[in-house]
Amino acid sequence: MQGIESIRPFKLVKYFAYTSFGLIFISTLILSFIVSRGGKSLLLKKSEEYAHLVGENLNHQVYLQFTIPTYLRFGKIRLRERAQFEVLDKIVRNTIHGFDIEQVNIYDVNGIIAYSTDPNLVGKRGNVSKEFELAKQGQIASKLVVHRLKTYVPFRAEKPLGQETKWILGIFEIVQNLSKDCKIISQFQHTVIGSAFITMILLFVGLTLIVRRADKIIESRAREKKRLEDQLRQAEHLATLGEMVAAVSHEIRNPLGIIKSTAEMLKKKISDNKIHSQLLEIIVDETNRLNRVLTEFLDFARPQIPNFTNCNIKEVLEKAVNYLRPEFEKHNIRVVKQYQDSPIIKADPDLLYRASLNVLINAIQAMPEGGRLLIKNQFDGENRHVYIEFLDSGPGIPEGILKKVFNPFFTTKEKGSGLGLCIVKSIVESHGGEIRIESKEGEGTRVIFVLRA
Repeated sequence: MQGIESIRPFKLVKYFAYTSFGLIFISTLILSFIVSRGGKSLLLKKSEEYAHLVGENLNHQVYLQFTIPTYLRFGKIRLRERAQFEVLDKIVRNTIHGFDIEQVNIYDVNGIIAYSTDPNLVGKRGNVSKEFELAKQGQIASKLVVHRLKTYVPFRAEKPLGQETKWILGIFEIVQNLSKDCKIISQFQHTVIGSAFITMILLFVGLTLIVRRADKIIESRAREKKRLEDQLRQAEHLATLGEMVAAVSHEIRNPLGIIKSTAEMLKKKISDNKIHSQLLEIIVDETNRLNRVLTEFLDFARPQIPNFTNCNIKEVLEKAVNYLRPEFEKHNIRVVKQYQDSPIIKADPDLLYRASLNVLINAIQAMPEGGRLLIKNQFDGENRHVYIEFLDSGPGIPEGILKKVFNPFFTTKEKGSGLGLCIVKSIVESHGGEIRIESKEGEGTRVIFVLRA
């Protein structure tokens, strides 16, 4: 994992997930602010238009039903007189009836409240503001004070046909309570934030799961890349080594053959000399051993291509056991065979025979004082696999050595070439199969061939 971490300079999951979380959170706040501000702006605009409509209606009704009749009857307008106030109050309340208006105040041009739906304010000076001054100039202006919209509409004299004039008699102050509407907007804002937050959490979880999956894929691909690079380097190394081994083996085999044939000829001529004959026998045996080693070298350097034909696994195993039967008896090894019926498979019987023979020889060497050797085969009909198993009762293989048993030229034997299991592995894999070795010190060793049926 340390090598993989060096490939990835940062943890993709944390970087991507937390970055997306922050971006989504900021976007949510900005969105809720825009929505809230837009809602409030729209509410103020609609409420101001609403107040403008009410103001125009009040202007028309008050001027026609109160101002002109009162002036014609009394010659002047005095709202301090109860009768005039009650008439105006009735007109105002009838006009705003059905409208969502909290309060109406009528100012004179000096800012004194001449009339109010709240009688306690009559005669008092109002809070003259810039909006009031704008209304005095003939404009409609509004201001928001603690969820209350105050709209100032000029009170104009009208012509007989209902047309307004520039003569401003006073100022209407129309007060609307927007608490409910502001509350609705606030609730809507909270709903937007809440919904966005929930969506953000769901997206965050989804992104996290996706990125974790992507992170695992990256790790897997980095691991696979490293494995393939190691295999490529090993293959290049073995190819170079194989060429060298093949060349050296050929150079050695020829003089080795001459040495052997010469030793055999001398042995026949001096057969009467026992000591010389024994020495020549040793030369012949050693040349045979070296020749077998050279054969292994050549097999490693130039692996044979399987000649696929009909192959009976039981016959292959039985042939190997029969060949080594004298060795089993010599080392007091009890062979236990557990053969099962398995289908005829497409394989190279000769190569599988050599692979089995090599494994059996290793088992014999692991039990020089005798022991038990189990040989069995199994057929997995569901997966269409044939299993060949060799289990010896030897001392087992230490864990540190078990990882190296397939390495070329690795051996713990004094006279071994270290190519036996490497060649076995090559043979099994050339059949599209797999070889497994399971071993613990003191519990023996299990070798398994897995072949496709």
